[in-house]
Amino acid sequence: MARTDFSSAKQRRSQREARHRKQSQPGASGSQPQTMGATAEQAQATKRKRQPSSEAAPAKRRNETSSLPAKKTAAKETQRAFKGKAQKVFSRKKTSASASERNQEQKACVKTSSLFKNNPEIPELHRPVVKQVQEKVFSSDAFHELDLHPHLISTINTVLNISNMTSVQKQSIPVLLEGRDALVRSQTGSGKTLAYCIPVVQSLQAMKTKIQRGDGPYALVLVPTRELALQSFDTFQKLLKPFTWIVPGVLMGGEKRKSEKARLRKGINILISTPGRLVDHIKSTKNIHFNRIRWLVLDEADRILDLGFEKTITVILNAINAESQERQNVLLSATLTEGVTRLADISLHNPVSISVPDESLCQFDLEDRDIFEDCDLQTSEELDGFAIPEGLEQYVALVPSKLRLVSLAAFLLQKCQFETDQKVIVFFSSCELVEFHYHLFLQTLLSGSGAPAPGQPPSACTLLRFLRLHGNMDQEERTAVFQEFSRARTGVLFCTDVAARGLDLPQVTWIVQYNAPSSPAEYIHRIGRTARIGCHGSSLLVLAPSEAEYVNSLASHKINVSEIKMEDILSVLTRDDCFKGNQWGSQKSQAVGPQEIRERATVLQTVFEDYVHSSEGTVSWAKRALQSFIRAYATYPRELKHIFHIRLLHLGHVAKSFGLRDAPKNLSVSTVKKRKASAAGGKESAPARQKEPERLTRDRTSQKVFLHRHHGTGPTSCVRLSLKTVLRFAQPCSRGASGGGSRGVE
Repeated sequence: MARTDFSSAKQRRSQREARHRKQSQPGASGSQPQTMGATAEQAQATKRKRQPSSEAAPAKRRNETSSLPAKKTAAKETQRAFKGKAQKVFSRKKTSASASERNQEQKACVKTSSLFKNNPEIPELHRPVVKQVQEKVFSSDAFHELDLHPHLISTINTVLNISNMTSVQKQSIPVLLEGRDALVRSQTGSGKTLAYCIPVVQSLQAMKTKIQRGDGPYALVLVPTRELALQSFDTFQKLLKPFTWIVPGVLMGGEKRKSEKARLRKGINILISTPGRLVDHIKSTKNIHFNRIRWLVLDEADRILDLGFEKTITVILNAINAESQERQNVLLSATLTEGVTRLADISLHNPVSISVPDESLCQFDLEDRDIFEDCDLQTSEELDGFAIPEGLEQYVALVPSKLRLVSLAAFLLQKCQFETDQKVIVFFSSCELVEFHYHLFLQTLLSGSGAPAPGQPPSACTLLRFLRLHGNMDQEERTAVFQEFSRARTGVLFCTDVAARGLDLPQVTWIVQYNAPSSPAEYIHRIGRTARIGCHGSSLLVLAPSEAEYVNSLASHKINVSEIKMEDILSVLTRDDCFKGNQWGSQKSQAVGPQEIRERATVLQTVFEDYVHSSEGTVSWAKRALQSFIRAYATYPRELKHIFHIRLLHLGHVAKSFGLRDAPKNLSVSTVKKRKASAAGGKESAPARQKEPERLTRDRTSQKVFLHRHHGTGPTSCVRLSLKTVLRFAQPCSRGASGGGSRGVE
């Protein structure tokens, strides 16, 4: 039977070959295309010869095929596939391991796989080594050596727990007790407040005619911020405990004017005030008068001018000069500027210039221009270098924009979880940035909602304590936060520059400048919140790779910083298993490497992004914070524009640092709607203008800017946009404005 089947199959093949030969004869059609077709048919026939026929296989062969074991059949199929696609199968086998690794990575972080891709290279930081200006903070002279009232000396020793003077106090107090005007410059945390408070109290209690409360102010102290006003008021209250007939008082924005007017009617002998609120009362309160003024003190005078209060100060000086010509004037600042010198021309008479670094007293007469110019030149030379507290260690970290958020979180977790008694202040450039980061960390890190494993919050949550302070907060809340952070032993304070001047916050160990300051003076005052009165502290400045040149700018002012690597900051995430992906939760910890750090940083970034994208409200909130960042970035001064320019920003990467997965396309939509609404309603009201003062001027709307946008996983592209489109809400103005910074301090 098998022989018959085989012969019949052979017969059919012979017939097919005969037909092909007949069609390929020259007499059939004779055309070239037909010959080529016949050749193809012959090739197919030859191929079919070598392969078993698919049509009606013999019965015995079918049975043999069906009876083959399954393993042999599978082996034959694999062999045929390998013959046809050998190279393809080999490449799949070769890359199977890497494919499984990629699948594991995608399971751990599906939506944030680009966190470590397409980042700019971090340049090598060439730090010029400079010799910093150092002051001798303490002196060996005691307060009892001065000609002070015994009760005042006792109060200083017992209430303030101070026995020896600092260097600035040693130089200032004797001069001020002589009745001389003075311009005092000394480093942050050197005791400048007591340097003027003690002479004021001593002179007022020693007056022959005993002071009455109804006499009104004998001393006027102007300070730039509400918190500093409260702090100065508290210092006066302590010093005046033996002299109850001298009444201190404070005027500042945020308080009820009616209650302030009532206090002015009763009488305030030492008046501490912010400039704006004082001018308000000068114009609207009849009970305020300055006919008995003996002291005028401007604390942090250069900051008052930075905030745009120069005209306000002129109004105050005119009001005082109209009623009282004889008074003693004192200006104090850790960073002298040309503005302070101009103010000295206006208000000081035969002043003494006190500067601690060279421990010299430079006396000059404003009418003698030669002497004044010599001293002014000395001041200009001193401006090149600011005094840095000796116990302060300064660091800088270069962090790409996409990694800024996780780097900040990792740094705070390290200080709060793995180190003891850490008190941190984080400075931002605007109120919106403070609110965004405060609420984001509160909802993710502190609440435990950011833990990858359900029901297992991070162990750091119990140690984290977040507070915030900025100019848009209600005064009651600002005061409560200021007092709470002052009393606390640990915690993290997110703030604007309202906390950068003069505040004595005890036991602060770290200062983080998340947004670079706009001037070296601002840098000095920020880091001056730590390492005060001989204590030790540290500061960290976070810069993007494109901003690395800012280190040279600091070095030109004799500010020396050391570098901390971003990888060292992120490595703390490997010390807490709550940042592991779920697939690694049951495995034993392995050796920590760069890949492990990246995976955990990606898990943390996913936590932030999931929260931001949990609702439309949180996405809109993140976009507003991004707007505020760009608005503040556009206001750096001209001398720093080559470092901090909006053209250097990668919009997609910056958006990542706000928990946004893509660069927003409609950043200015809300502002356009507000403009249309205001146009329909007529002229804007004053509060509305105050809330949004930053807008583009006409001459800037035609400028062009390059913003880099990241598309998927491919290369970055450069999209040319106009400032009118991207920064419709931005206007050149002083950094720290209300709504965009810390200008709203009154």
